[in-house]
Amino acid sequence: MRYWLMKSEPDEVSFDDVLAAPEHTVSWYGVRNYQARNFMRDAMSAGDGVLFYHSSCAVPGVAGIAEVASGPYPDASQFDASSPYHDPKATQENPRWISVDVRAVESGRYLSLSELRTIPALEDMVLLQKGSRLSVSPVTAAQWNTIVKLVREGKR
Repeated sequence: MRYWLMKSEPDEVSFDDVLAAPEHTVSWYGVRNYQARNFMRDAMSAGDGVLFYHSSCAVPGVAGIAEVASGPYPDASQFDASSPYHDPKATQENPRWISVDVRAVESGRYLSLSELRTIPALEDMVLLQKGSRLSVSPVTAAQWNTIVKLVREGKR
């Protein structure tokens, strides 16, 4: 089992949106960074843990615990000319971008980015490295355990 941090803008898809979705599951689409795509395509498996992270908002942070709910498949938005994620170079025969399904597992205390930066056990976390902007990044088991414990302290 692996662990991941996956960023979503809450105006587009929030953790509460995932909790409200059928089977608490959504397609993770719109990733347009090759390294993040490669993590999804080559390293993610159904059952992997996900820290659902709200980004590009007033208070970015970990909004909940989720899991990867499917293997990788072509991101349909790359083929949709009306989508902001359309990629004219992608074809059905040779898709460039990948989606996975993500299922909400539990909510709890919201952990802001500023709080995460104060936790010594997280100092090497990819998210907290200067210049890190990846929308999908690996999380170590120790980082996962630290964050899940803190989320569960304030379980809703």
